[in-house]
Amino acid sequence: MSTNTAFLFVFFVSFISLFVFRKIAQRIGLVDKPNERKHHTGQIPLVGGISVFCTMILALFLNSELLLAPQLYAGCAFILVIVGAVDDRYDISFKFRLVVQAAVSMLMIVLGERSLHNLGYLMGSDAIRIPEVASYVLTVVGVIGAINAFNMVDGIDGLLGGLASVTFGGLGILFYFNGMYSFATFCALLVTAMLPYIMLNLGFPFGKRYKVFMGDAGSIFIGFTVIWLLIVASQGEQTIAIRPVTALWLIALPLMDMVCIMIRRIRKGQSPFKPDREHLHHICQRLGLSSNMSLLVICTAAAVMAAIGIWSELAKVNENIMFFAFLVTFSLYFIFLNSIWRITTFLRRDFKFTKSI
Repeated sequence: MSTNTAFLFVFFVSFISLFVFRKIAQRIGLVDKPNERKHHTGQIPLVGGISVFCTMILALFLNSELLLAPQLYAGCAFILVIVGAVDDRYDISFKFRLVVQAAVSMLMIVLGERSLHNLGYLMGSDAIRIPEVASYVLTVVGVIGAINAFNMVDGIDGLLGGLASVTFGGLGILFYFNGMYSFATFCALLVTAMLPYIMLNLGFPFGKRYKVFMGDAGSIFIGFTVIWLLIVASQGEQTIAIRPVTALWLIALPLMDMVCIMIRRIRKGQSPFKPDREHLHHICQRLGLSSNMSLLVICTAAAVMAAIGIWSELAKVNENIMFFAFLVTFSLYFIFLNSIWRITTFLRRDFKFTKSI
């Protein structure tokens, strides 16, 4: 199968499967219903992630050379997608989800020998290498962190698909420039598989009648795939596509939003996994931006950060500098979010600029 044919195949399989799965979802109750946190209209099928997952597994079945250890990747992703779909339907405990995510992380480490053991030259002229047991712990934390970072940003139409496309697009570019063409193709196919979901999620071309959501199954699948590819890209013994610090820039916005939200919840004495309406996209809407404008602003910011990471990788900017720059960026983001209510109060009082959502 030629490359162009593969992309067309993936697009149409994903597109058609969305309509098949949405019918099934409506029959079994796999739908998202409006509540105090979710202000959409009607019951929306939660099948976007299932469609993307099935499409990519089919692509791997037809060309197993797209990834290393494709069977292990598919098996781990399958477990996570099933748990996510069950959570979408029955709202299971977040503690159980964390246990499953940790167990899948261990499968990835033990069976696939995938772990975060080399942090690069973040602090000086010597590479930071993590002891084996500590690398296992760090990898489990990394997997859970990536999964929940992308799960938490799924709050307005198109946002999860847009941010995931930025990350996979950036990874694909760096894989390509480092001669890792099969991984670059996988990233491009994954973005292609998400396009039909993004289209229907935004109401194009059939309007809101055929709207679908990604669901926890999808956000978990995307987060797991991100960390799998980041480990492959940055932790190879022979060939690497990126330095570890570059990974931070490729997922900067979802990562920073998750950490800031969790810190704020813990300071309030709440569970860090308790849902609320204080994410970046909610703040953008309070500032008066529409959902589409919020989507554009956030995805543009994420793309700028990913572009900085890509540039620094290709230009081989010192890792110390890029890590320090990331910490500064994160600090400014944290300060901004902690001051946002004073900012919105000022804008609402003096400029009538903000609005409630």
